[in-house]
Amino acid sequence: MMRLVLSLSDDPATTSVERAVMEFRSARPVVIDGAEASALVVGIEDLDEAMAAQLEAVAGGHAHLVLPPARLRRLGLERDKPAIVALPAVDRKRIETLALKVDGRIDAPVRPADSLDEEALELARLSLVLPAVVVVPLASGIEIDPSLTRVSGAAIRDYRRAKARDLKIVSRAPVPLEGAPNSEFVVFRGGEGLRDQVAVIVGNPDLSKPVTVRLHSACLTGDLFGSLKCDCGDQLRRTVSFMAKNEGGILLYLDQEGRGNGIANKIRAYKLQAQGYDTYDADEVLGFDADQRGFDFAAGMLRQLGVTAVRVMTNNPEKLAALRKAGLDVISDHRVLGRPTPENVSYLASKRDRAGHFIDIEGLLASSMKD
Repeated sequence: MMRLVLSLSDDPATTSVERAVMEFRSARPVVIDGAEASALVVGIEDLDEAMAAQLEAVAGGHAHLVLPPARLRRLGLERDKPAIVALPAVDRKRIETLALKVDGRIDAPVRPADSLDEEALELARLSLVLPAVVVVPLASGIEIDPSLTRVSGAAIRDYRRAKARDLKIVSRAPVPLEGAPNSEFVVFRGGEGLRDQVAVIVGNPDLSKPVTVRLHSACLTGDLFGSLKCDCGDQLRRTVSFMAKNEGGILLYLDQEGRGNGIANKIRAYKLQAQGYDTYDADEVLGFDADQRGFDFAAGMLRQLGVTAVRVMTNNPEKLAALRKAGLDVISDHRVLGRPTPENVSYLASKRDRAGHFIDIEGLLASSMKD
């Protein structure tokens, strides 16, 4: 009998992570093969009673919940690394309390997470689901259902770097914009998993000289719908307007919604903000650190466009540091500010006070009153 052998990928490890991400986002378990052991892992977002019962039957009392340091701090434990809580029973309500409830408190001893646990958390982050994972260690030699997706922990750890290296242009075309009719959209694939990134070239910047650049993370609520809770839409449009009037530039529109947490988690955070939490505390309740974004691939996009020196439009010192670390010559940085509103003043203050953003709120308010 003939056997068909077909190479599906130049990089099977990366392909296996992408398959695992799709399974994880669909609330199906995935097997992670670590350096010394394997485990069945599943996210807590869509964990229902039926799945909990199936996991308990497999676990035999040996399952545990992996929580990130941000969530552990909210539970009353000062931690800078992930930790695990034993699950003698896979109790869905207890898991939800530990992983998500605002008033949750730690109810059992915690132990340090091992490398496989950290790989499970990274898979959750790549999948843009809540960063809390039920892990069921698998006994050596156990027969594993071939329908389950398997992925190596090493591949998960290397995935972001691999995608940054794999960044490539897939399409480009002129797209006239209001106030900037001479603009071109260049679409890159990669950088952050299966997502596409866009470089908007405004005007005709001279690439042999320092180019005006902005790294703008996608904000569905602000950019598209004009949410009053942030200044993103204003920053986006003011950047394009400035570039159109000042020798052009490049705006990188990066698919990193909600500081890299994804749109679903961003809306969860908005709900918490409506209850009085600031933007960073809301993310911490959900288990996220202050910022999950990476900008190394943004430097790769600029290099592929022929840019080596930049004048950066940003209020965020992390973006400047990232571009410098990636080897770009940062000639200067310039502020780009939105309108203060009653709904976003506390948000702007939090970015200034807790993340070191260069925002003069008092000056903004005085300027808006004149307008």
